[in-house]
Amino acid sequence: MADRSFLDWPFFENRHREWAQALDEWCAVHLPADHADVDEACRKLVADMGQGGWLKPTGVEAGESFDLRMLCLSRETLARHDGLADFAFAMQGLGMGTVSLFGSEAQREWLLKTRAGAAISAFALTEPGSGSDVANSTMTAEKVAGGWRLNGEKTYISNGGIADLYVIFARTGEAPGARGLSAFLMPATVEGFEILERIEVVAPHPLAHFRLNDVFLPDSALIGTAGAGFKQAMAVLDIFRSTVGAAALGFARRALDEALARVQERELFGAPLGNLQMVQGHIADMALGIDASALLIYRAAWTRDMGAPRITREAAMAKLHATETAQKVIDTAVQLFGGDGVRKGFIVESLYREIRALRIYEGASDVQKVVIARQVMG
Repeated sequence: MADRSFLDWPFFENRHREWAQALDEWCAVHLPADHADVDEACRKLVADMGQGGWLKPTGVEAGESFDLRMLCLSRETLARHDGLADFAFAMQGLGMGTVSLFGSEAQREWLLKTRAGAAISAFALTEPGSGSDVANSTMTAEKVAGGWRLNGEKTYISNGGIADLYVIFARTGEAPGARGLSAFLMPATVEGFEILERIEVVAPHPLAHFRLNDVFLPDSALIGTAGAGFKQAMAVLDIFRSTVGAAALGFARRALDEALARVQERELFGAPLGNLQMVQGHIADMALGIDASALLIYRAAWTRDMGAPRITREAAMAKLHATETAQKVIDTAVQLFGGDGVRKGFIVESLYREIRALRIYEGASDVQKVVIARQVMG
């Protein structure tokens, strides 16, 4: 049983505690999902979570703010039960984050579908030649009569190939670099949208490399104003970066639970493995890292929910510490399991594959260090 005492911390209100408890109970009944067909599993997870009302935090009404504590609690809880469920939840929020924050009334109608689990969303920022360096994006959006003509490629796009709509970032050329990007809302049914490759990774998720070939989008597809795309993307990532740390925290908590059960039931030299002081030292390090991560994550979420316009420093610290710590915690759990730790069918083996990507996406660990240093020195 995962430690829930952190819910008593003053970061939370009763509605957060009640949500976390209710979601945990739902997860215990409905998760883990069948991962045999990842695309189908994600579709079903989105539909089931939408019908259960669990996707409501992934979007907000016009003029309202995200409840970041609710988002983090949701991701932590889902990740502890099933990494694919966490992924499906997170992408409904990240995918439509730009629309939630900057979308028009007409664009926001899509939120009714994504929050209900009736449509799947995607956030298309990364390109073959620009990952961490967003300002180097080369996809173009040329102004034409009545709209825009988009050309270029995007890669490692989560929900690529199964999404119903994509938020696309493209170069509109108002200024050099980051100041010349704009965001567009694109249905997957547009002519000229071509999936080039479905990407397989160590922890299977729906990912794709796609190309836009003279895709026409009407003026109504532009999100906010032309040239504001980079600021919009950073504002969305500023919110959702903390939730990546929360997902890592969920993975780490599950790894600790599995490790505790293992060292108590497994005997070595006639006594439980947990009687060894070296093993106790490992358990202490795991618990310490998990609590430190939780404090950083919920500090960032609470700070944002209390009205801070940006939490760049707090979010970067939370993501960096939580993802790096979770990697260490899970690696330790694998070590404590011995040969079974790397055997298919054991939870710690799947966690080992799940955690690795979180140290890369939405700002790699080394990039987070640069962000933190600049915030501290600036």
